[in-house]
Amino acid sequence: MKLRVLGCSGGIGGRHLRTTSFLVDHDILIDAGTGVAELSLAELAAIDHVFLTHAHLDHMLALPLLIDAVAARRERPLLVYALAEVIEVLQQHIFNWAIWPDFTCLPNAEQPFVRFVPIEVGSTICLGDRKVAALPVNHTVSAVGYHLDSGKGSLVFSGDMGPSEAFWQVVTDISNLRYLLVECAFSNQECGLAKLSKHMCPRFLAEELRRLDRPCDLFITHLKPGDIERTMLEIKNSLVDFSPEMLQNNQVFEF
Repeated sequence: MKLRVLGCSGGIGGRHLRTTSFLVDHDILIDAGTGVAELSLAELAAIDHVFLTHAHLDHMLALPLLIDAVAARRERPLLVYALAEVIEVLQQHIFNWAIWPDFTCLPNAEQPFVRFVPIEVGSTICLGDRKVAALPVNHTVSAVGYHLDSGKGSLVFSGDMGPSEAFWQVVTDISNLRYLLVECAFSNQECGLAKLSKHMCPRFLAEELRRLDRPCDLFITHLKPGDIERTMLEIKNSLVDFSPEMLQNNQVFEF
């Protein structure tokens, strides 16, 4: 499998700051933040599967526009996988005709532009030899992380989360883990806000990583604009055994 980073920022505010979205091979999208705008119309139309971690705007903002852009170019529905609670939020607050059309019944309910596929924590979707599993995380809303497994290697993306024992229990059991993309939204100066919003700060992340007893390459995502340098310095000082790196737009991982 090949994952390309389209966006990995915790916000906007600069030409290169795009919120979370990853393209896997040519047909899978993990989250649909503003990074989706990096793709051409042909690349957008080739996407068959979208996996959402949760319903916060920075992770799904481009989904309505994506569906609208490619609807006339596709012969089958775009499949959007998410927790049932996430799907309910999207249908109630986004695809409700007031904010955006309900593409689950356009052009008709029998052949819609999009189908929502409910998943559960711990469930695995098999797409040929590729597996996408939903991981438990601790966030302010219903959310999951994702484990991508090619059979030869694995990549784990935490999505948004605070400290979560259940997440690390699952990750530690992944025998072929090669890459871990984990969020750290706040610096240590904002530990109180990180705790309240159920995100990571370097101190929390260092404590959590003590639960991981296998080697892997660690990359930090979801850094807040304006505080990137300080947060990464704190992370590197706290996690010297992991040699963490900042995730970058257009970075490619093969596994």
